[in-house]
Amino acid sequence: MTDGSGLVALVDDDADLLHATTQLLELAGFTVVALDAAEAALAVVDRNFEGVVVSDIRMPGMNGLQLFDRIKAIDADIPVILVTGHGDVDLAVAALKDGVYDFIPKPYAGERLVEALKRASEKRRLVMENRRLREAAALAADGLPLIGEAPAIKRLRETLRQIADMDVDVLVEGETGTGKEVVADLLHL
Repeated sequence: MTDGSGLVALVDDDADLLHATTQLLELAGFTVVALDAAEAALAVVDRNFEGVVVSDIRMPGMNGLQLFDRIKAIDADIPVILVTGHGDVDLAVAALKDGVYDFIPKPYAGERLVEALKRASEKRRLVMENRRLREAAALAADGLPLIGEAPAIKRLRETLRQIADMDVDVLVEGETGTGKEVVADLLHL
């Protein structure tokens, strides 16, 4: 197998298949979160989920298509690959039109799933990198080159906005390399 790398939420109610597929993907270099129900996947997947979801379609309770709809509502950019042992061409076409990343009929060659996951993981990595860059650009566009979302940085940005236009003396203290000059420059803009 080739090196995959990336996070995969693998959902299948068949314990043997879940175990075998987990081993296959781990050997290919993926980090796998193995889940036996769609509901369990919803506890793992949120807007900041860095990976790809692979789900069986036919499962008790919530099926793979319902899971896909819920994931799409959380973040439409999370790639979802659906797998089914019931090769329904109409279902596959409808799912792909609805935004499913890929549809793989069982039985499938392990390499087919690995290749689909490599492409989907790269897509997700680019989406997440793009989001981070947009957030950093939005902060920089704010006029303050202080990047970060920690509470202390947020308070510092807000304090600098409040005192920048005031006619007051400000003493900036801190260890070497903490950004005193950056703060001083921002106060004098």
